[in-house]
Amino acid sequence: MLFSSTEFIFLFLPVCLLVYFFLAKRVAYFYAKAWLLAASLFFYAYWNPANVWIIILSCTANYAVGKKLLHSKNKSLLLITIALNILVLGYYKYTDFFIANLNLVAAQNFPLLHIILPIGISFFTFQQVAFLVDSYQGKVPDFSFSDYCLFVTFFPQLIAGPIVHHGEMMPQFANPQSRTLTWENFTKGLFIFNMGLAKKLVIADSLSVIVVNGYQHASALGIKEAWITSLFYSMQLYFDFSGYSDMAIGLGLLFNIHLPFNFNSPYKAINIQDFWRRWHITLSRFLRDYIYIPLGGSRTSETQTSRNLLLTFLIGGFWHGAGWTFIMWGALHGIALNIHRAFSKLNIKMPNAFAILITFLFVNITWVFFRANSWDTAIHILRAMVGLNEAQTGFTLINDYYNLPIWIAATVLLFGKNTNEIGAAFKPTLVYGLKFVFLILLNLLFLNSSISQEFLYFDF
Repeated sequence: MLFSSTEFIFLFLPVCLLVYFFLAKRVAYFYAKAWLLAASLFFYAYWNPANVWIIILSCTANYAVGKKLLHSKNKSLLLITIALNILVLGYYKYTDFFIANLNLVAAQNFPLLHIILPIGISFFTFQQVAFLVDSYQGKVPDFSFSDYCLFVTFFPQLIAGPIVHHGEMMPQFANPQSRTLTWENFTKGLFIFNMGLAKKLVIADSLSVIVVNGYQHASALGIKEAWITSLFYSMQLYFDFSGYSDMAIGLGLLFNIHLPFNFNSPYKAINIQDFWRRWHITLSRFLRDYIYIPLGGSRTSETQTSRNLLLTFLIGGFWHGAGWTFIMWGALHGIALNIHRAFSKLNIKMPNAFAILITFLFVNITWVFFRANSWDTAIHILRAMVGLNEAQTGFTLINDYYNLPIWIAATVLLFGKNTNEIGAAFKPTLVYGLKFVFLILLNLLFLNSSISQEFLYFDF
């Protein structure tokens, strides 16, 4: 069940909201939270009912260990449990990758298992790892099993984040003011949800047609088509994932829950460090707090700091996908961050416009490895971008139909306010009411169109 599907928008969400606030007001808040937990598990089971047992068992085991860590401060228990979480993730996500590479190195032919990745496992694994560390460090108050399960499974952020800390969400559920329908949060939540939905349906899904076509015919692209393919993917990924995050934040507000922002105009970044402070912010925070700092962060020598940065982004790249192209993508960003650290010590200032351009071009080029399903495809795209693709066939990639969403994307991306800024300024006025109506009509026009597809980050 996608956020952009009719069954979610017109059936699941209204029923979930009505029953939740009815139980909170007329019965007892405990039953309202129990209903929300049940609804979230149903939402997760909608894709594959068998996978709901994975998240239930994961919650049960991590809850038991988390309770123990609150009182025992047993570091061995912490490390063993984190390792088990990673092993479960690794089994589902990386088994075939390791078998394929073993076959290649050892000249064997072990059959691949073709394990289907449970949706959202990368996100709820990281969220629970962070919870275990926070419990060990005494940052988590005492909690019930049902509250913990709700923290992990809360459906707006369950599938693709934002990656939320226990201390960010559960105190909000404990706040009595969160138990009644709030007009300000409700209207703002609907507005932000529809902005995210428009990003997904109108822009990202329209761009996806060109991107898929370009990557499927990588060897046939000329220089113009290769740049269109890479640039369109940079925009598609941003509008798809930030659109999902906006919808998650908007849905949270409907329940009076404030989820953390995940994007802050990342393509306006003036350097690669600034980019990672703006892109997928909650993942960047996780990588910093639970990988980079435990490795030693920047408190060590320059050589060790450089190593820590590179290792952190190698891990971050591998987390995104079981492939050498993802590892290359992570390595390139780790190297770029090290170059930025060295360059910043020279105290050389460049014009912001030039800095933004250089940063964006680097990010755009590295997205090629992120998107390509093979080395050959990535190399074909990159060679074509510099005019070295020898197999050009006059392949046609774009037509006038796509001009409108492309220009909408470029305008919003480069010049407009982001969703955080628009949402912060939202007021129930006539002007915003007209904008709201326009968004709804636009989304209805594109809803369930033939090009609508799943969110890109569902595969990670």
